[in-house]
Order: sequence, then structure tokens, then C-alpha cells
Amino acid sequence: MARIVVIGAGMGAMAAAARLAVAGHRVTVFERTDTYGGAVRRFERAGFAFDTGPGLLHLPAVWRDFFVKTGKEPLEKCVELVQVDPASRHVFADGTAVTLPNASRAGVVAALDGALGTGAGERWGEFLGRARDAWDRSRRPLLEEPLPPETSRFARDPYPALKGGLLRRPARTLAEVGRRELRDPRLAALLESHALAYGFDPATAPASAAVLPYMEQTFGSWYVRGGMRALADAVHERCLARGVEFVLGTEVTEIRIEGGRAVGVELADGSTAEADHVVTGAPVPALYRDRVLPWVSPDEWPHHQSAVRTGRVTVCLALRGARPADAAHRTVVHSPDRAGESAALSAGRLCDRPTVVVLRPDDERLRPGGHEAVTVTATVPAGTGDRVSAPSWGEHVTDGDATGVEAFADRMTAVAEAAVPGLRERLLWREVRTPADTFRETGTPRVPGPALAGAGGALLPAANVSPVPGVYFAGGWSHPGGGLAHSGMSGALVTGLIVEGADFRGSQ
Repeated sequence: MARIVVIGAGMGAMAAAARLAVAGHRVTVFERTDTYGGAVRRFERAGFAFDTGPGLLHLPAVWRDFFVKTGKEPLEKCVELVQVDPASRHVFADGTAVTLPNASRAGVVAALDGALGTGAGERWGEFLGRARDAWDRSRRPLLEEPLPPETSRFARDPYPALKGGLLRRPARTLAEVGRRELRDPRLAALLESHALAYGFDPATAPASAAVLPYMEQTFGSWYVRGGMRALADAVHERCLARGVEFVLGTEVTEIRIEGGRAVGVELADGSTAEADHVVTGAPVPALYRDRVLPWVSPDEWPHHQSAVRTGRVTVCLALRGARPADAAHRTVVHSPDRAGESAALSAGRLCDRPTVVVLRPDDERLRPGGHEAVTVTATVPAGTGDRVSAPSWGEHVTDGDATGVEAFADRMTAVAEAAVPGLRERLLWREVRTPADTFRETGTPRVPGPALAGAGGALLPAANVSPVPGVYFAGGWSHPGGGLAHSGMSGALVTGLIVEGADFRGSQ
């Protein structure tokens, strides 16, 4: 039985902790904040509750596997999982709207034809076929296998080129896919919104980001009753049931290295904890920034999604009156200036009219009787560094600039009225959360996305095996990247690497 220290109690770290405990190891988790779950948090006030991290779950098979492997119980016995149908409603800049069914390619094609005109669905369906090719080429190495030391093959984009004519040259970015292949600004906006939701700028995201809408429309969108925080609660309870020890409110300040290998950790109070292996779920850039791992210059850091410079602003809205029965769970209200939105992200400033995602869960556990809890989210610049400093997440918006923060939240709320008619008249109060809050809770203002091939490898996260023997990376900043499903996969990969060693070839 090995002694294993886990740094951080995020979802990927907890997934590794429970799996390692089942394998017979003694596991202790040190978390610097007073709770678990990482970015999967909840804000509560006056009987209302809001998810402040992910609002939906994709690829639920990852967490089904976790609960079966750590206790032979189905995920559905531990949480109430609900398939969201319709999957989403989209409101475009010209006023047209479309409601898309969940996990039905034929249904999506028919809905697009009906809302956007004959041929729109066919073009989207043909695009999804090419996205499936990219998925098939990259799924195994980018999701189910450890990232190899030599990653040059991932610099090439797996998204295929159209055959014939000038389109024989492959598209280089997701925005270029929309322009060249979808040929309708509304379809292009639909495509680009999937990249924005994961924090990628469509103008710079590789064409391989086409796997994001393919993944959602193939495997579906799911909601956990009681909010996504209920999933974090269930994972934490599974860890405790398997004998994992949690030490909350305790910061690890250094990984102790002797003879070139990790032998334990040092805590903020000066005490130490010995370990045969150290698994860290903290953001990889923060580990080097704060010298928890031996300092190297940023140019020498292992892959850590160096191209991701975005975070999220979330506005929690407490609304008077009940949610209409026919309201969509998720509505995306698209920006009328997609090029301007991309330019603002690239320049590190806020745009005047962002794309927002409005979530209206039909969940009585999140609201007082007769009222509604709504979240509105936008992707924003999070700064060029990994600390919150002025300007912290956009031009004229600093950590202490309440006026700038509130002005942007005003714009987001106004946009959300396209999804929630009469919103302003129903508003009881609101809470605004920025990348500064993300920094306080996770150690970085940025939010990582899933691993993507292409872009010269700039969107690859850190490998699960760190440069220091005995140290492993789990969670959103490590392979295979951010998001609930991908973080869960990272925990499985780290477990395999520790239990099976160099012979581990990936999840089955």
C-alpha cells in the first residue's frame, strides 16, 4: 500500500483519489479552501442557489464508469440525472431562433431546415460528418491514452478538407470552417458558440474544435437535479466511503523532492506529509508560479494550454414569479458582431455586446416556491498573466472596479431578455461573479478547455506524468483538459499510470 498525497479537491483530483483508494492505497487530500469541487461551486442567497461552474454535463459515461469502478453503483443511484430536451435554443442576431433537440442528428437537421431555410440542415449534417472524422481520429489519443512525451503529431489538425475546387485546402480555424463550409452567418454563429462556451476564440481555435458540437449532439446534454454541485457532493461522498482523508483549509506550499523524486509535501504551517506519490489537481501554471514545483521560466513549462486566455463572468439572477413550463433549459443569445467579439477577446478587452448563455433549470431545489433562479454566462478575457492584476480581465475592468464590472453585467442582463422576456420587471436581485472569483477559488482566473489537436499543439494541456518523478497532474489543466467529463478522465489516467506504471496504455 502506497502513501499518496493529493493536492486540491477538484473533480479530477477527487476522481483519482477514490480510484487510488479502491486500488488499496492510503490517500490524503489537502485542499487550501474550505470546500471541495474546484470550479464546481454553488452560490446561495435567500433560498436561491446557482451553479457558478459548469451548468451541464456532457459524456456522462465518464462519471458512470467512475461510480461503477469505485463502488459498483450506477451514477443514477448517486445523483438524479436528467437528459435536457430540447438541448438548446439559439437566438440569432437577425431575430431568427431555432430550438434543437437532444442527441438527435436527424432532429437537428429538420429543426435547422425549418427555422433557417431548406438546405441549412443538410449543410450542418455534412459538417457533422467531417467533425465525426476528426473525432474518430483524435478520440483515443486525446481522451483515453496518456499524452506521450513526443507530441508533434498532435500539432497537425485532424479536421478533414473538403474535396474539390478551392476548398481542397483544409480550414485552419473554426471560424474559417463556418465561413467556407456552412455559408450562413447563423450556422456559423451556432458553430462558434460551442467554442466560446469552452473558452476558445473561434478566430484562433483550430478547425478540430468541430469535435465540440459533434460531442454534444451525439452524446447529449445532461443536468443533475439539485444543480451540478450535487455531482461534486456525490464524488466527495464516494471518496469518503472508500477511506480517502480530506484536510480542508490547508495549503500545500511545496512538493518535497529528494534524490530527484517527490517524497512528500510541505504545508503552510511548516509541517510535512510524506508520500510515495503526489497527485496534484491544482492549475499547472499556478504550481510553477507559486513554486510548489521547482521554478522554471514560463517558456519551459510543460504544455498547459498556453493559448487559453479567457475566463467567465456569471450573473446570478433571482427572479420573481415562476418559470414558464415551456421555457428552454439553455438559450444561447448570439452577438450581432461575432468578428468584434473575437477581436475583443484577442485584444484582452470586453466587447459591447457579448454572446451569452442563459440557463433556466426547472429545479425546485434551487429556488424558493413560486420564483426562478437563472444564470447568465459570458466568455471574457482573463488577463495575460496567471494572477489577477489591473487590468484584471478586460480594458477598464479591474478587480476593484465595481463600476466596470456592473456595467458589463448590465449589458449581459439586457441581452438575456431575449431568452427571458420581462426579466427586468421580475428581477429581485443579482450577484455578479468574475475571473477574480475564479482566481480566489482555483488559483487562476482562467478556465481551461478540453485538449484539441492542431494549432501547433498550443491547446494541449500538461501531460499527466510531470517532469518530476513521483508527481502526477490531474484535473482540468492536465491531459485531457477542462470540463467535467475530461477532468474525470484525467483521474482515471493518473490512476492507471500509478497502479500499472509504464505499461499503462490507456483507459478501456
